[in-house]
Amino acid sequence: MEKSIENIWKEGFLKNDALVAPKINDLYNQKSIHIIDKFKRMFRINLIAIVAFAFVFLIVTFFIGIPIMGIMFFVTLMALVIINKKLLNGLEEIDKGSNSYQYLKEFNNWIKMQVAINKRMSTFLYPIMFMSFILGFWFKDSEGSLLGKRLVDHIVLNFPDLYLIFGIPLIGIVIVVLILSLLAYFGGRIYKWDLNLVYGRVFKKLNEILADLESLRT
Repeated sequence: MEKSIENIWKEGFLKNDALVAPKINDLYNQKSIHIIDKFKRMFRINLIAIVAFAFVFLIVTFFIGIPIMGIMFFVTLMALVIINKKLLNGLEEIDKGSNSYQYLKEFNNWIKMQVAINKRMSTFLYPIMFMSFILGFWFKDSEGSLLGKRLVDHIVLNFPDLYLIFGIPLIGIVIVVLILSLLAYFGGRIYKWDLNLVYGRVFKKLNEILADLESLRT
């Protein structure tokens, strides 16, 4: 009985000495290399964009008198870039000479590791960024005094019964702590949403190729 096209593809994928094996393997190797190279380019561009934004934001905050915000933002984003640059270096070590299935599986494992690390960092990243805004404006010079102090004085003048801790209204501390807690709790989800927004199509294509290879191996 003549072999079906599906069986020929399966045999060609599994047996290196089959007539169609080199063509099939070469096709998926090219697809695998293409999708990973595309991700690398996007990843590098994203890191460069973060660095550029960090420098510009740092300079702008110095000009408008909120340097604490810029410094905290800059240090946080640089730490993020350094960690992800090291992760990208690890991606470069994946052997392109291996078969397409193994190549994509290793890349997929790297993606899972990279996402896990960044999700953990996100629980700190977003709260730190929020605090940089709070501290930046709090310590901004406003007509010879701190903007935060002027704000508290105005609030206390209108609500003299407010309970203060270290000169700060308790209600304000509670609100800030609540926001920080929410950002820490949802940080990983915010990161995943941002990740899918940027790399969603690449991940979808990756899953499609892996599904094709899995079907050929069964």
